[in-house]
Amino acid sequence: MKNGEKLIPKLFSVMRGYNKEQLVKDVVAGIIVAIIALPLSIALALASGVGPEEGIFTAIIAGFLISLFGGSRVQIAGPTAAFATIVAGIVARNGMDGLIIATVIAGALLILMGVLRLGSLIRFIPYTITTGFTAGIAVTIIIGQLKDFFGLTYPAGTVTIETIEKVEAVAHNFGTLNVQALIVGLVCLAILIVWPYVKVVGSKIPGSLIAVIVGILMVKIGNMKVNTIGDLYTISSSLPKFHLPAFSFSALSAEFSDGVTIAILAAIESLLSCVVADGMINSKHRSSMELVAQGIGNIGSALFGGIPATGAIARTAANIKNGGRTPIAGITHAIVLLLVLIVLMPYAALIPMPCIAAILFMVAYNMCGWRTFVHLCKTAPKSDILVLVITFVLTVVFDLVVAIEVGLLITAVLFIKRMSDEAEVKGWKYYENNDDASIEMRDVPKHVRVYEINGPMFFGAADRLADISFRDFTRCMIIRMRGVPALDATAVHSLEALVDRCHAHKVRLILSHVNEQPFAAMEKSGLVDKIGRENFCAHIDDAIALASAVEEKAE
Repeated sequence: MKNGEKLIPKLFSVMRGYNKEQLVKDVVAGIIVAIIALPLSIALALASGVGPEEGIFTAIIAGFLISLFGGSRVQIAGPTAAFATIVAGIVARNGMDGLIIATVIAGALLILMGVLRLGSLIRFIPYTITTGFTAGIAVTIIIGQLKDFFGLTYPAGTVTIETIEKVEAVAHNFGTLNVQALIVGLVCLAILIVWPYVKVVGSKIPGSLIAVIVGILMVKIGNMKVNTIGDLYTISSSLPKFHLPAFSFSALSAEFSDGVTIAILAAIESLLSCVVADGMINSKHRSSMELVAQGIGNIGSALFGGIPATGAIARTAANIKNGGRTPIAGITHAIVLLLVLIVLMPYAALIPMPCIAAILFMVAYNMCGWRTFVHLCKTAPKSDILVLVITFVLTVVFDLVVAIEVGLLITAVLFIKRMSDEAEVKGWKYYENNDDASIEMRDVPKHVRVYEINGPMFFGAADRLADISFRDFTRCMIIRMRGVPALDATAVHSLEALVDRCHAHKVRLILSHVNEQPFAAMEKSGLVDKIGRENFCAHIDDAIALASAVEEKAE
């Protein structure tokens, strides 16, 4: 069994050799992440159609359990924006009991996925689909917060479950705009935008906390007529309480599809967060154990009053940047939030709703990846652009389930067509004559590593590029691509990540025998210029000679 597939929590592994110095760093990082997570957890809970306590419960319980049992050294878990619209829809239709059942189903599925070592199957969801639905979720969050940001008032009985219904409600009731609410929202939004640029202080104290404090002071001192959390919700500092809803076959059947959606999204988000974290700390997560931990965390969260949770990329990155290197940081973050719940939770009633809306606007902006979206629209093959746009539109207009299902279906059909187009007899188009058939007979200098890629590189195989490695003495990396007939956008993205790794380690990357379609895809994306046109060789012998010349020149 591969090390990455062990069902052993990372906590048990990293504690060997653990010292007081790292403990201090982990505790400090956990406290800072808790400060960041506090306003976000409240805001995301409200966006999910539940009370503010549910957001804190989720960060405490799921955050603790996922750090305790997780497969990552540094993962921070809690409520995330990706779940907001899904949870809001479930709560609106079936109440909290329906959400608990759906989340427990999701937790059980996640545990099953981990036990069956299915974490690697996540790679079969293309980059274009994840980019499309992430951008779509961001748009739905923004639309859902327009009411509070502008201080609008809706007539009794107005139904605003679906995104389109929310847009119609905003349009029909925009005349009820509250100028004071808009002012509070704009000030808080300005703080969130500017605060990260404030030197020293801005890097330690989250802008969301400053926005909350300023928003409270504006409403209180100015005696402004703006809705606060306390006007709409009953605030309590009581501890999470165990609640088991009535499970029945009909209830399980009704919520099964929602449970599948939550499980898939939790798996994607958590494993993506783990991959990002691995790159930041040069570590390797255990995907199967992480899925089991996500399942345990979601079941625990649901049964103790929380909502679905997953790995939060931004909070995980903040943990790493502040010195967190073991699960102790995530556990500390959960304990600090528990203390905040007991001592400070009643003061959450003072937070203005436009401030919450402004925080969620920034969350949506940070998660939308619009630059990536635009870049793909400009550079990706037309079939990938089609999948990207359709997934985005379906996420906004319908929901995530429809978007992923249709996106995968279209991707599969287009991929089959693409491969069938390439599988035609074109004499020696992709392979040279026999004098290029074997690398074993060639003299490869010690400082040069040679990899050969065979077969089409698409979303199901692009992750293999991550297995390419180099030693401390490696100066040049040669990628032999004579057997690669095609690349898609996901493969180009993975290849770009390899280029960045090479640049970071000062390793020169040289590509040998790049065929027509892969070269066109790389040129369109700008990767050819990033690698350097001089580093593209027609023959493996030319590539080895170029790599050898680099060493001779360096010496």
